[in-house]
Order: sequence, then C-alpha cells, then structure tokens
Amino acid sequence: MNKLDQLFKHKKQNLLSVYFTAGYPEQDDTVRVAAQLDKAGVDFIEIGFPFSDPVADGPVIQKSSKQALDNGMTVQRLFEQLETIQQLKIPRVLMGYINPVLQFGMEHFLEKCAETGVDGVILPDLPLEEYQMHYEGLFKKYGIHNILLISPETPDERIQEIARLSTLFIYLVSSNAITGSRLDTGAVVSYFERVKSLVGDQPVMAGFGIRDRATFADVCQYTNGAIIGSAFIKALEVSSTFEEAIDEFVESINSLEMYK
Repeated sequence: MNKLDQLFKHKKQNLLSVYFTAGYPEQDDTVRVAAQLDKAGVDFIEIGFPFSDPVADGPVIQKSSKQALDNGMTVQRLFEQLETIQQLKIPRVLMGYINPVLQFGMEHFLEKCAETGVDGVILPDLPLEEYQMHYEGLFKKYGIHNILLISPETPDERIQEIARLSTLFIYLVSSNAITGSRLDTGAVVSYFERVKSLVGDQPVMAGFGIRDRATFADVCQYTNGAIIGSAFIKALEVSSTFEEAIDEFVESINSLEMYK
C-alpha cells in the first residue's frame, strides 16, 4: 500500500491537492515547493513535468512549462530531484504528457517512479485502449496508480469502464475547458451528480477551474476533494517571499475546515 492508498483509506472528504510545475520558477525549486507544501499540510502534491505542447493547459501552466524547459528541466532531472525528497511524508503524483514518457521509456519511467516515491501518474493523452493493451501490466508491476480522467463529454459506458479500471481515484475534469478557466460550479452540478451515480464508491477528485476556497468548497460537495494548479502558480508569480506565499495560499483554501 503506497502513500496515496493510505491517504484515501483514512480521509474521505475535502482532500486538497496542489499542482505545480517541476523546474519552475527556477530549476531546483521543485524541491523547495514540494517541501513547503508538505509543511503547509496539503494532502498530496501533483508535480507536472513540462512539455512543449501542453494541450490541456491554459496560459498560466503553459508559461510555467516553457520557463521550466528554458531552465533546462527534463524528466531525468525531475527524478534526480525526487530522490532528494523521499523523506517527505506527503504522497506525490506526476502529471504530464505521453511523448516525454515514451522518449524516456515507459517501463524505465515507472521503475524510476517506484524508486523515487511516486504514487501515481496522470497522462491525459494516453488513450484508455493503449493503456489496457500495452501498459496496464507495467503500472501494476511497479505499484503505480494510473489516474484516469473523465470530462463532461465522456459517455456513460466509458465512465463505468474507467471506474472499473481505476485503482484509486478518478480525475474529474470539471468542464470542457483548459486549466485555469473560470469554473461556474452551478452549471456543472448535474454532470458531477451523473458521474457519482456511475462510479459508485470510487473516489473522485475534481480539477480545472478550482481557484479559491469558494470553488473548492462547492466542488467538494460532490467529490472527495479537488486539485488546484493555475491559481497556485499565479500565487508564486506575485510572491516576493516564496515559502510565505505557499503557506498563505494553502491556509486560504484549508480554512474550509470550518465547513467540516
């Protein structure tokens, strides 16, 4: 049982995950950001490895990815950085696109994930059929969760198939938009309820458009928690005191405790 399994076993509601881009703002800030998010009490972190064509991401994450690539960030460098934070208790997920993984080698990538304490991987452009045909066995071999995604356009039968194949939580893309778009939570209630009715007890984490305490509280009424990315990266951009900015951002979301 890895750290994510333990987390979801003991906490069922209001899970907060924060996304950040590896190698941003500076190449070695991956370690600083992860350590500070651990101290700040985030439930788990989602570390994006940069790619030149991040099709699911909006301007904020695109900009951070470009800067990280300009900083010289690579998948190999990310694993070297992850080796230095293995002592952190916080579970960690890697998110990125399939091309860098294939260039690195899928089995080598998963082997390094297992070696460096990564619990799960999100690859939005890895087709479900490709995963089943070529990679499902490798994910199981190394004990790494493949986090599958659902969007408003996903048909009911496919949602049920994704729930059957999911080994931990399902990533619920909140709307037909890129990351960082403004989410109207009132407009997606029926979609959220439809997904929950189809996946049963399978945990669901919402992402895309969750930006503050209010939107976090709204989506947590229908999910087990949410992932915040663009709003966090914006907070880093305007900060002159790096660690304080992280603490203040997490505290602004975690004041949701009052709703528990």
